[in-house]
Amino acid sequence: MGRNREFDIDQALDAALCVFWKKGYEGTSYTDLTQATGVERPALYSAFGNKESLFLRVLERYYEHYHDFFPVALELPTSREVVTRIFRGAAELQTRFPDHKGCLYVHGDLAGSDESEPIRRALVDARADGETSLRDRFERAKQEGDLPENANCTALAAFVMAVLHGMAVQAKAGFSRNMLEAVAEQALSTWPAGSSALSGKSS
Repeated sequence: MGRNREFDIDQALDAALCVFWKKGYEGTSYTDLTQATGVERPALYSAFGNKESLFLRVLERYYEHYHDFFPVALELPTSREVVTRIFRGAAELQTRFPDHKGCLYVHGDLAGSDESEPIRRALVDARADGETSLRDRFERAKQEGDLPENANCTALAAFVMAVLHGMAVQAKAGFSRNMLEAVAEQALSTWPAGSSALSGKSS
């Protein structure tokens, strides 16, 4: 029988997540991971498989524990409230930790090699899933009269994701939460309003 693992899986995932968040997939070595987790390489291999498998586990944990504001926002009553909550959640998360700012979805695969193509693809797919969720939510908003009948929901979703990605780059460069929120407010200043939103204002 094999020996029982002598480390906490969740703690190891959290430690690995912080390293990947800071350095990205390519920039993270196994030495970085063993030092951060306090677990030797054979035990890491045994628990998670290779580096790619570990990163994919980390990506799931990142979404569940740090990006939970995104699905919550989709349930808000209006499209503007949805986007406002997403922008504010992103601004807070991207500046929460001084030693790993930005967004793992954005910075995880920068300057990737051919060997890391599966990771790049996984991150592209994760971002695409978020964009699709936004597009579907905006389509519902258009049906409800919250967005204009001529609103291009695909373009709106792409616009929101582009702002989010830009905020992540700015956070990594040292922009403050206040500045990121100011950027978000500027983006929201041109948000389209449908008939239901306009009638609500007039009343």
